[in-house]
Amino acid sequence: MDTQLIEKKSSTKAMATAGFKAAEQIMDGWGCTTKDKQKIMRIAPSTYHKFKANPETVSLDSDQLERLSYIVNMHASLRIVFDNPENVKGFMALENHNPYFNGRSPLSIIRDGKFAHIYEVFCRIDSLRSGLWG
Repeated sequence: MDTQLIEKKSSTKAMATAGFKAAEQIMDGWGCTTKDKQKIMRIAPSTYHKFKANPETVSLDSDQLERLSYIVNMHASLRIVFDNPENVKGFMALENHNPYFNGRSPLSIIRDGKFAHIYEVFCRIDSLRSGLWG
């Protein structure tokens, strides 16, 4: 097997393992249920429990990796915007009356696991960093 291909697979595996662990911890802080996490990450229940038991077994496709990336980056944006850890964790569960949210919480929108919703919520949270929201 080509050395570059082996290195790429190893790098992707490491990203998947780290991303799964980070997303799991972030979503715990947001108050997500196990079912929420499975839907948001698009991971079957049996696979999710296997990964929880042994994160080194994580094998994710590009869609799943992208979902994890959005979760981690939402959290990173919130950490930049808020100094208080409670606000960083709690923001996702708060009602939001800005356009797109219309009184819903960010978490209530992404709970359905639809990629478009995860992406849209990420874009709006990320825009907070630049002060563009409002």
